[in-house]
Amino acid sequence: MKVMAQIAMIMNLDKCIGCHTCSVTCKQAWTNRQGTEYIWFNNVETRPGVGYPRGWEDQDKWEGGWVRTNSGKLKPKAGGRLKKLATIFHNPKLPTIDDYYEPWTYEYDKLLSAPAGQKTQPTARPVSQLDGRPIDKIEWSSNWDDNLGGSTTTLDQDPVLEKMNLTVQKEIEDSFMFYLPRICEHCLNPTCVSSCPSGAMYKRAEDGIVLVDQDQCRGWRMCVSGCPYKKVYFNHKSGKAEKCTLCYPRLEVGQPTVCSETCVGRLRYLGVLLYDADRVAEVAATPDEKDLFEAQKTLFLDPHDPQVIADAQRNGIPHSWLEAAQNSPIYDLIFKYEVALPLHPEYRTLPMVWYIPPLSPIVDEVTASGNDGEDHKILLTALSTMRIPLEYLAGLFTAGDTRPVEKSLRRLAAMRSYMRDISLGREPQEEIAEAVGMTGKVVQEMYRILAIAKYDDRYVIPTASPETPRGISSLDPFGDVDPARATEQLNIGLGEGAPEACGTGAPSGKVSLTSWNVGERPAAMFPPRKD
Repeated sequence: MKVMAQIAMIMNLDKCIGCHTCSVTCKQAWTNRQGTEYIWFNNVETRPGVGYPRGWEDQDKWEGGWVRTNSGKLKPKAGGRLKKLATIFHNPKLPTIDDYYEPWTYEYDKLLSAPAGQKTQPTARPVSQLDGRPIDKIEWSSNWDDNLGGSTTTLDQDPVLEKMNLTVQKEIEDSFMFYLPRICEHCLNPTCVSSCPSGAMYKRAEDGIVLVDQDQCRGWRMCVSGCPYKKVYFNHKSGKAEKCTLCYPRLEVGQPTVCSETCVGRLRYLGVLLYDADRVAEVAATPDEKDLFEAQKTLFLDPHDPQVIADAQRNGIPHSWLEAAQNSPIYDLIFKYEVALPLHPEYRTLPMVWYIPPLSPIVDEVTASGNDGEDHKILLTALSTMRIPLEYLAGLFTAGDTRPVEKSLRRLAAMRSYMRDISLGREPQEEIAEAVGMTGKVVQEMYRILAIAKYDDRYVIPTASPETPRGISSLDPFGDVDPARATEQLNIGLGEGAPEACGTGAPSGKVSLTSWNVGERPAAMFPPRKD
């Protein structure tokens, strides 16, 4: 068993209000420069809808992700090495700018420079940010169908509705909707990494974040085709692939991602999961795609298991990471409360950004019918007929299996009903918790993490200071590292630019990446100069 650590995220869709604050702050932090105008590492989609880029879930068209061969092995759906070599100079499975949108701005200078007293009102025409030509009509963008704004023309193109053979009323008052924030999944079995001919895509060993080496990238764009979530983009200015970095500079100093930090609904959770790297290929090749969800759960290891702890230390995982894994809200939401689900596990990439499905406005519907919308018997019975079909949520999160989705929703509904009695000063009803296989104590713990969790409860992030340098098992796991001995074992030199955790004696501590002053040199992030 090879124990490795992975930073994972969970989003509670019941709390997303679709404000796009996460998208805007991510845009300002990471893609606010030339060549990235159309790139949104984080975007919020209205479901049902076609998403961004348009129809990204249609793998019959884009051929992203993996397929299982007759021999039980996996290969990229877009083809293996020979197929990649044959199409390396012309990759036909790429979204065009029309599938994204042509980014535009306005000729604001025409308004400012218009002469006084002219007879016609000056206007600011839209112009393309790609080539500067005027655009006659704006017809699409990254959230064009936000809040079902374009539902009458886009609903029929939703790949999940087509796959699950569902129809949706196109009248706004009869339809349903919820928001789906999306970032790179930082998968355990990423197709983008396997598809890259130049080896520029890689998965960091210490935290599982998938990145692009900009020096190594040659712009073949096979990674764009391979990613089934279409979260790898091509910078038309630099000629390089770019993607969500999970804000790794922030994570390395113990801070959450920008999208998590600025989320208005406080719906995001960050934490560490331990997994068995030796079983990744086996699990991803599970024969029945409906079993992939449960199979992926078997990959994750109990961070409290003494054997897992010993194996983790043997594989060089620092003590602070083990402690973070033991306190991880991610592990609890997946295993203790069993409410979190992965996005499209059938792509066989083993995604690491999971979701708590939305409960939908079920209480209002039940109350409107003259019943008690918070009564657990009525509430649990109404789940099968709620406004957001179970089949649609299953098509998104469990490859069509409605049972895990219903179990998650039943627990969310039971928590709502159980906690109402406590809020009203009544005696809590233990039968409510028992009806969903829980105890009252566990329900209250789940309520705390989902409803009133504080900052440090939602984001349990270890710093990047490796108390035990990677690959060294004989050094003290609590950070007492002798730099001379580390140098000897690793056969490296601790140069002037080495971080403080390598034993240079610099003070440790958190560094706010958003509050540096010009000319400052944070002592907690860099070692003292010898001169």
